[in-house]
Amino acid sequence: MDEVVKLKPAIKSYIWGGQYFQKYFNSDLDVISELWILSLRGKDSSVIASGPNSGKPLVDILTKEDIGPLGERFPYFPLLIKLIDAKENLSVQVHPSDEYALKNENSFGKSEMWHIISADQGAGLYIGLKKDYSKEEIEVLLRNNNILEAMNFFEVKPGETYVINPGTLHAIGKGVRLIEIQQNSDLTYRLYDYLRKDANGNYRELHIDKALKVIDYQKYKRVDTGSSLLVENQYFKVSKYEVNDELTISADEGSFVSFTFLNGEGLVNDIPYHRFETFFVPFNKKAVIKGQGTIVASSIGNK
Repeated sequence: MDEVVKLKPAIKSYIWGGQYFQKYFNSDLDVISELWILSLRGKDSSVIASGPNSGKPLVDILTKEDIGPLGERFPYFPLLIKLIDAKENLSVQVHPSDEYALKNENSFGKSEMWHIISADQGAGLYIGLKKDYSKEEIEVLLRNNNILEAMNFFEVKPGETYVINPGTLHAIGKGVRLIEIQQNSDLTYRLYDYLRKDANGNYRELHIDKALKVIDYQKYKRVDTGSSLLVENQYFKVSKYEVNDELTISADEGSFVSFTFLNGEGLVNDIPYHRFETFFVPFNKKAVIKGQGTIVASSIGNK
């Protein structure tokens, strides 16, 4: 790729989603739960929305050179980035580490982070355990559908960041909208789903036996995050910038850069941008943003 491009997301609808993003994206769906704003996952790939490759899936165009040398550590494109609207509670989940997942699931594990876009009054996130528990204690709570009693609830505000390491129990609470940057894996163990039934009247599958092998049973300690550099680990580096008149984003640290506007409008290399639009900067290219707004920028981590 010789240029910076705007991306069109893959749109997902699940029972817990809402209508928050509908006015920003053209969709026939009554409910928009997730927008996969940076994805190379086959039919769910982001689509290029500017330039000579407009209309083509990003997965069909992107090369190793576009991703950058840091991507050579991974046998797959390492990131998946989503916008999420939780009108209802999401299920309580846990993800295994790479070490466990590669040994037992023939898959990579999953690390992720959440940056809050907006939240209803009193809305929040369930993350980690309130204190140290034994495996036996957590199993009893899970079998009796009482796991929320053991979990922290964080009432959230826009601009806050939360890191979810493998082994950490977590769930997005109703009334929260956020951007999620995650390791590109769909390996999830679901532990509790509020006794909800799907459209066919069935409960969704739970994975309690598997989860008990990977849960972090120690008291949760919130990871400190910065105000500009939000998070950096071996999988992703995520920063937040305020655009006031002009800002240059350079993909010159071994990786592409993808950035999403949480608000604002203007031009990226003469391509118009609006709220919640996402751009991709190939490795060794740069984007000149002229306008105003707040962006969350993500690349492959090197920590």
